[in-house]
Amino acid sequence: MQLSDFAEAPNLVSLFLQRADALGSKPFLWTKPGEQWVAISWQETARQVCLLAEHLRAIGLQPGDRVAIVSENRPEWCIADMAIMAAGCVTVPAYTTNTVRDHLHVLQNSGARAAIVSNPKLANALLPAVVRSDCCDHVIAMEPLRIGQGSFQVHDWRTLTQGDAPTARAAVDARIAGITRTDLACIIYTSGTGGAPRGVRQHHGMILTNVAGTVTVIAEDFGWDKDEAFLSFLPLSHAYEHTAGQHVPIGLGGQIYYAESLEKLAANIEETKPTMMVVVPRLFEVLRTRIVKQAQKQGGAANWLMGQAVGLASRRASGRRSPKDAALDLLLTPTLRPKIRAKFGGRLKALVSGGAPLNPEIGDFFQAIGITLLQGYGQTEAGPVISCNRPGAGVAMETVGPPLPGVTVRIADDGEILVHGELVMQGYWDNPAASEAVLEDGWLHTGDIGAFDAKGRIRITDRKKDMIVNDKGDNVSPQKVESMLTLQPEIGQAMVVGDRRPYIIGLVVPDREWAEGWAQAQGVSAEMTALQQNSAFHAAVRAAVDRVNTDLSVIEKVRRFAFADEPFSIENEEMTPSLKIRRHKIKERYGERLGALYGG
Repeated sequence: MQLSDFAEAPNLVSLFLQRADALGSKPFLWTKPGEQWVAISWQETARQVCLLAEHLRAIGLQPGDRVAIVSENRPEWCIADMAIMAAGCVTVPAYTTNTVRDHLHVLQNSGARAAIVSNPKLANALLPAVVRSDCCDHVIAMEPLRIGQGSFQVHDWRTLTQGDAPTARAAVDARIAGITRTDLACIIYTSGTGGAPRGVRQHHGMILTNVAGTVTVIAEDFGWDKDEAFLSFLPLSHAYEHTAGQHVPIGLGGQIYYAESLEKLAANIEETKPTMMVVVPRLFEVLRTRIVKQAQKQGGAANWLMGQAVGLASRRASGRRSPKDAALDLLLTPTLRPKIRAKFGGRLKALVSGGAPLNPEIGDFFQAIGITLLQGYGQTEAGPVISCNRPGAGVAMETVGPPLPGVTVRIADDGEILVHGELVMQGYWDNPAASEAVLEDGWLHTGDIGAFDAKGRIRITDRKKDMIVNDKGDNVSPQKVESMLTLQPEIGQAMVVGDRRPYIIGLVVPDREWAEGWAQAQGVSAEMTALQQNSAFHAAVRAAVDRVNTDLSVIEKVRRFAFADEPFSIENEEMTPSLKIRRHKIKERYGERLGALYGG
């Protein structure tokens, strides 16, 4: 396997089958259905991919047809993805947290003719959307579904992965010979500023060049081993995991372990001994807390050493250096760090953070305890990886590293980060206006503000657009949530926040007319300050927020809210002349109140 394989591969399926032919009976996809981890080999995966691809054609799917996947991370997700492309079709990943309305939008907007679902629980939200859609004719169930007559056909996964494997492989080989790097591979939906999720058209070359750049970094900075292992935890419907957690391991010829759950993640890491793992900042915060608490429980030397490591990380994050830090580094190297590395399986080369900004203090903590942590930067519209910290260039946690090989980045006159290369999308699905807004002469306008440091590393300084990116890397459109809130009779104005946070919170201005009517009915003063302190009034507004939450996905729900002192207006500089809310002004005024909703 050579780096040139990526430059020469015409499509993702060809690269996968090349790896499968070379690795044969070696293990590839791992799950833990019981007490032991169980693997599916490369050749068995390829067999199922080719058979499923031919059955997709047999039920009537044509080249270019879209097929949705609604599934938790498991071997069948990878098999389905590769089979859809091997059939000449286009994968449409969908989040397992989607509501019926979310699924309906994805199905209708993409025109998906089929959907693959993993289990009955996820089918409960998908099938009503399938029924209401006017395009989805087939549902393929990985696990048995009990449903009555419907407007669609249901197919059993096991049946569609059986048959004449050699004939299926020959048909796939002939078909993919005509699939090029510019052909569409998948449509990944990401929230747009207007509210409705937009489908990012990811072509084969877009993902392949991302894989090539990532593998180059791994090969040059860490060494490319024959037994690379990845632990897959983030949703495969997210572009970050789809590329870095699935296609990069395929490119490396590595193994993929599918984590059981967040609760079992620490144990899974120790068991599977991954060499690489892609995560989001929130996970680092969880792991940091658990590591520190374990040391505190052990007490004695372990607790003291952890305290020293935490102090060292804190000083590095703040730029304060102690004369004793060099000696402390030497002490931690043979004592604390080997034990920590053992908890991560003992083979870990690096944890790569992406999807949302990483607090530098968290990064410095992991560096202090002996775990290499690299921060990356990207967007779904760019494959999604644009840059990543590299040890060879010097890891600075306040930066997101230099651009990947094959990626060109420049800073516009207004400070916006622009990206060019094969990794840039060809546009949004069926949305030329949105495409034109971010693509100009092949350059992707990221909406992020940044600069290069002296070593060519990108430093993100601000976000030009209003998109909320939570601490798990999920995108949430504030305008969508705010518009739904203000449709309620109880709410006159609203602003929601949640950037780098675990959930969405809101600032609410009650509707004046409704509030006066409520006060009259209750026989209380209509003075707004008094009303806001009235628990029954708060409960009435809470009920309005809860009504909105029923139509929002898990990541969009408004968990807590506070009242604003007065309406947002042009006069108090909290609205523009065009009556758009000025977020930075409102945050300046109510920052402490909003922070209290998160407990600080």
